[in-house]
Amino acid sequence: MTDQATNSKDRYLTFVNTKIGAKLASFLGLPRPPVLERYHAHQPLIEGAVLLGANPQGELLQVLKSDLAAMKAEGFAHSTLSNTLDLPEWSSTSKPKALIFDATGVVSSEETAALYEFFHSTARSILPNGRVIVFGRPPASCGSAQKATVQRALEGFTRSLAKELGKAITVQLVYVEDGGEANVQSTLRFLLSTRSAYVSAQVITISTTHSTPSVDDWAQPLAGKKVLVTGASQGIGRAIAQVMAREGAYVVGLDIPQAESALSSFMQSLGGASIVLDLLSEQAPQVLVDAALADGGWDVVIHNAGITKDKTIGKMPADWWANVVNLNLSTQERINNALLSASAIHDGGRIICVSSISGIAGTRGQTNYALSKAGVIGMVKSYSRALADQNITINAVAPGFIETKMTAAMPFMPRELGRRMSSLGQAGLPVDVAETVAWFANPASQGVSANVIRVCGQNIVGA
Repeated sequence: MTDQATNSKDRYLTFVNTKIGAKLASFLGLPRPPVLERYHAHQPLIEGAVLLGANPQGELLQVLKSDLAAMKAEGFAHSTLSNTLDLPEWSSTSKPKALIFDATGVVSSEETAALYEFFHSTARSILPNGRVIVFGRPPASCGSAQKATVQRALEGFTRSLAKELGKAITVQLVYVEDGGEANVQSTLRFLLSTRSAYVSAQVITISTTHSTPSVDDWAQPLAGKKVLVTGASQGIGRAIAQVMAREGAYVVGLDIPQAESALSSFMQSLGGASIVLDLLSEQAPQVLVDAALADGGWDVVIHNAGITKDKTIGKMPADWWANVVNLNLSTQERINNALLSASAIHDGGRIICVSSISGIAGTRGQTNYALSKAGVIGMVKSYSRALADQNITINAVAPGFIETKMTAAMPFMPRELGRRMSSLGQAGLPVDVAETVAWFANPASQGVSANVIRVCGQNIVGA
């Protein structure tokens, strides 16, 4: 049975999903945000059929068929495949849980007929909380201008489709570099599962790698790994630490001295360790290097700690600017440089940063915060090439409106607007961010680097 978790703080969401609330919302013409299915332990990866389609020259079909079989997913072939994969043929009377379209072989805008045919015939049949994934090739690596053009066009298509489908159905575009096919499975698992409930309309790139680590146990892919989580005592950081432990990791949680008691008891409950440290101190990078080396090195470093100090720039004190930029961005750079210089992050390691949609779209009264979070995105992009030579990936999550103590303290109207301004019509939960971080941290996600993924339910702010 899928765990259809709601957030008790969102009373409107809870009410309109009761029998009487649904009737009242329908009568008054009010929006009825769907209940999102979220992951719980031991559930199947996907509960329902996966329908696969492609244009005749789809280049990932055999990989996708093989990965679906490895996941024990029930795959069916759409008529666009002409049954080239020897899969059971789809009946138009059945309702799939997921749609996958391989557009890697589309070389010009004149060849999009199969894309139309596939989604025209299936869009109205997909089940609630379903998944849609379109695969393509990165436009920058396409051999012709025409192919690059149509592959880039897929971004507009998938983002529009995500706004059309409703019923908590998510839509993603995954670009796979030629040669990166062996790195697809971890991303496919994440996007098909309920772990990606609040991730929609995202563009993901899977790159070629020197090696493709295997996963022995997909239920605990981080078994034996050591993970640092900053800002771990509450909110998103706490959820990240919990999910890392669930995935089998030994978690080292870090927070400020004022949170020492809460952090210590929480980390003990996870069987992990705690570090009490002011990250703004000059000694912080070396303290973390010493701690990492004492642990024999860390496998995953998750930069979650951050602060906000909001005022329009004309009214903002200089120390508010300095503190936000220092903690949210400069400190991360210093820590990364120190850990990497000391070889304190293992080969095959992961650096995962928490950005924000404010760093993508900007927010009034948050010039300092938006600069710091946009800088995190810049750091991910600029570090990725050098880190690839060390077999280390770096990625970022950019949360939208997430139910935390900070958003709970907002005035009623801004809080309600924040909740409803997405295709999913509700706020996300800290666990939604944590599940995305876990996908980045997975050893099989070696081909996923330099990605910035919004965990925002396709918030209407930004791209």
